[in-house]
Order: sequence, then structure tokens, then C-alpha cells
Amino acid sequence: MNAPIRKIAAVMSAIVASGGLTACVRSFDPAMDDGLPITPRVQVLVDANRAYPAWADFPRVTEPLPEPVVIAAQVNTLKVTGGALAGEASRIDWQTTGDPETFAAEVQARVDSVPVAPVTAETLAEIDDFVRRARERGRAPPPVDRSR
Repeated sequence: MNAPIRKIAAVMSAIVASGGLTACVRSFDPAMDDGLPITPRVQVLVDANRAYPAWADFPRVTEPLPEPVVIAAQVNTLKVTGGALAGEASRIDWQTTGDPETFAAEVQARVDSVPVAPVTAETLAEIDDFVRRARERGRAPPPVDRSR
């Protein structure tokens, strides 16, 4: 055989694709089951709405489209404001330098320094209890002994 493998693969893929497309044709022409009592009503509805939607059903554009110069000015405004926003974001101290454990300890110390109301402490205890009970309910049951 003198044909390169690419040509053979292209011909085979074309054959497979055309076979796949012909298999899909039947799905676009579904057959109705004449034994059902609703079949005539469905067929009437399908026939009545077969041409919908038509271009006349879509609303017409009444306002004129913006000029290309206006669109270009809006795009340039977006580019400038995007650049300004990128500049502001680059000036933020994101605290990426330093030790994360030290930062976490500082945040925990700030949180601990704020007094907690007794009602809030009770609520946290209730939440912890609920979480504990939910985890207990979420455990899988023991396996079923199928040897009997």
C-alpha cells in the first residue's frame, strides 16, 4: 500500500463521521405512537407551532447602534481604569512576606483581646455541640455480616 497513514486515517474518520451523522438523522424525525389518546392533541400543537419563531416575532431595534468611535472611547476608558486599578492593587501590602505562624499568632491575639459576651460563648458551645452530634450521625454504620 502506497498511501500514507494520514490519508487512510482521514478517509476512515470521514467515513465514521458520515456514518455518525446519518445515525442522528432519525432522531430529528420522531415517530408518534398512534395508540396513545393524547397523540392527536400533541400533533395539532406541533403542527400549529412548526414555523415558530419567525423573524417577524422578534422585536425590531429602534435605537441606532453606537458609532465605532464611541465604542473605541469606551474601550479606552476601560483600559485606563483597569490600569489604574492594577496600580492600586500593586500598592497594597498583601503581607506575603514574613512568617505565617507569627501572623496567625498576632491575629489570634487580637481576637482573644476582644471580650466575648456570655451569650456568644453559649452560642459557640451550642455550635460545637451541634457539630459534634452531626459528625456522630455522619459515621457509617457497621458492616452487615453476610456470612449467615
